Amino acid sequence: MSHLPSRRGLLFGTAAVSAGALLAGCTSNEKSDDEQPAANDQPAADDKPGRQVTIGFAGPQADHGWLNAINENAKSRAEKYQDVTLEITEGSNDTAQQIGQIETLINKKVDVLVVLPADGKALTQVGLKAMRAGIPVVNLDRIFNTPQAYRCWIGGDNYGMGLNAGHYIGEKLKDKPNARVIELAGLDNLELTKQRTQGFDDALKNYPNIRKVARQAAEFTVESGQAKMAQLLQAQSEFDALWNHDDDQGVGALRAIEQAGRDDFLMVGGAGALSAFQAIKQDDGVLKATVLYPPTMAASAIDLARALGQGKGVGGLAEFEIPASLTLYSAVVDKTNVDQYMPTGFE
Repeated sequence: MSHLPSRRGLLFGTAAVSAGALLAGCTSNEKSDDEQPAANDQPAADDKPGRQVTIGFAGPQADHGWLNAINENAKSRAEKYQDVTLEITEGSNDTAQQIGQIETLINKKVDVLVVLPADGKALTQVGLKAMRAGIPVVNLDRIFNTPQAYRCWIGGDNYGMGLNAGHYIGEKLKDKPNARVIELAGLDNLELTKQRTQGFDDALKNYPNIRKVARQAAEFTVESGQAKMAQLLQAQSEFDALWNHDDDQGVGALRAIEQAGRDDFLMVGGAGALSAFQAIKQDDGVLKATVLYPPTMAASAIDLARALGQGKGVGGLAEFEIPASLTLYSAVVDKTNVDQYMPTGFE
């Protein structure tokens, strides 16, 4: 996993919510004076509605708060455009079914496809099929096996999540001798989980006084978060910080922490759930920060698809064409900036 170059950090790290703020300059419709911009609806620059574009959107089943937020961001972003029609599939975690849904969109001759595959490897061939049919594909987050299967990839930085979580914890504990941290990971059979752990471990190498003493893998659910956190708490009578990969499973983790009566450490979450933002703002528990994996990437994917369908570039960049890939920044949200990010929190 490569580190983000400084210019990309400038473009995406300082945006209020996501790449959507950058893309809006070239792809947004004009808004009336009394219409307030939503989190994924940044004000337009000088762009006016253009050629009508039909965007096909296919994602996995929304059985997780983040995935549901992906669907909602795509839908709400498309609704902002007078010149966009969104054809959205029901969503499935069954690869054969999702392939069938995408093939239906190809047969409908949509102008552009946005695909968040349930399994990037398994769906690579249908991405290739769309591209060969002359339908550009915006590959969202889970990446296909070959760049030939998509025109543009946009997604989060899993390594960066772990890196930024580790640096945040490291800075909080840098003056504490023999500091101990633990990790509540996601699904260990997913590459993204390995990347998040690797980033975290690499960040901690900068703090010789800190040692990771335990790690448990959960399953991105409230129930698994509670069960695995209870095991960690039983096994570790003393530690100084916890990094939890996912705010959904973090709801369960916080239940286990409350039931154990523990408040002797700080916790950093991951993804950007509304419940996490609210707890950070309230600041009366162990959860002090969360590292973003912004579902607003789906809104930005709609921006990119619209730009592709209309033959536009991206506002703020000199290039005539949209980039081949966009990696979003995993910002750390704590009490100092939580109000800024609150509108992007997902339930």
